[in-house]
Amino acid sequence: MRLVKIFLLSSLVLGGLAVGALATRWYLDENADVTSAASQYDPTAKEGRASRAQTTERVIRNLQTSLEKNPHNSQQWALLGAAFLQRVRENGDPSNYSRAEQAFQKALELDQNNFLAVGGMGGLKLAQHQFREAIVWGERAAQLNPDNAGLYGVLGDAQLELGEYDAAFKHFQTMVDTRPDLSSYARVSYARELVGDRAGALENMERAVNAGAANSEARSWALVQLGNLYFGQGDLENARSAYQAALQNWNDYPYARGGLAQVYAAQGDYAQAIQTYTRLLETIPLPEFVIGLGDVYQVSGDNANAQKQYALVAAMQQLASANGVDTDAELALFNADHKMDLNHTLELAKRAYEKRPGIFVADTLAWTYYQRGDYENAARYIEKALSLGTQNALLFYHAGMIYVASGDNLRGRESLERALELNPHFSLRYAPGARLMLEELRAQHNANP
Repeated sequence: MRLVKIFLLSSLVLGGLAVGALATRWYLDENADVTSAASQYDPTAKEGRASRAQTTERVIRNLQTSLEKNPHNSQQWALLGAAFLQRVRENGDPSNYSRAEQAFQKALELDQNNFLAVGGMGGLKLAQHQFREAIVWGERAAQLNPDNAGLYGVLGDAQLELGEYDAAFKHFQTMVDTRPDLSSYARVSYARELVGDRAGALENMERAVNAGAANSEARSWALVQLGNLYFGQGDLENARSAYQAALQNWNDYPYARGGLAQVYAAQGDYAQAIQTYTRLLETIPLPEFVIGLGDVYQVSGDNANAQKQYALVAAMQQLASANGVDTDAELALFNADHKMDLNHTLELAKRAYEKRPGIFVADTLAWTYYQRGDYENAARYIEKALSLGTQNALLFYHAGMIYVASGDNLRGRESLERALELNPHFSLRYAPGARLMLEELRAQHNANP
């Protein structure tokens, strides 16, 4: 779910929420989003007679019609860019990134100081994983409006991915001090999660939920993140409750469906998980959900359907890349997990780490080295991945396997124990193997104390 989390956090900037696409709340007034800001172009949006997707499509069409009559309206071009970002959020189609960028660029050609467009470009670059460019746009937007809290989210999000954690945490603190709301509390929660403060992460995500307006997409997003935190702690019941609350708050919210599919799979209800993922992919075909479905097929013994799903991932990543999204890190992790073309995968992982030297890309590089049998380099980078004290079960699983392969059975055993303590359901693919490896290590230790 890592890619989804990045996508959603960056769109938190663009709509009071979430890695590029909700709307324009952060650069309009405190109650605005794409639908409300552009409701003059679609009166039914005020009356709630259409679905969010239908509303966004009409907003786009009506803005385009208006711009055909008056192509020199910089503000309408900026709103059009934000609406295209919203469509990515709704349907997962990365071609809307290119359309958004064209609209923002047109707005800036007409008015280089258009704050909506400058800030929109910052959020777009976050969504495309072009983090250094996101900082450039974020700093430019801050010069135009230094009192806007959301801009500190742009800067902090980008700095996290660049491994500049102290600077990112300072920006998140400034953000919450400036405006304690759903967006800022969510970032504080993520910062707490990164440094291993699981209780603090839960507490601040609950604050984010409580700060969200009833029946808003932002509140459902926060509920999903709360569910993800519970799931990461192995608490399936509270995770399920949070995902179901997100669905009640916003009907058929896709990310909540994805969360429930995870829960069903973790509980061994593979049929329900497959049904949920299949329905979800009809709505929003994201790689994370395709991989999730493939993994359920695989553990249920249906390898043929699993391979069909996995085959889709590279094509989806290529489509994202064609629309400006840097997918090196995500594709490297997928390839390493499936031991696909490991020489090329290592080049992808190295390139990703040069651009994004954060802990999760360090973990990807470590895992790729491990899969290639280079345990010395794997151990070097897994230390970087663990450097913040992040209590993430998958990180500890990777560490455990790397330490064992390097001959350090004690640290390997301790790391695998920690992974399963943190979340016994951390991976359909790896949790069973972690238990078997741990049993072997304990037996060896007991035989040779």
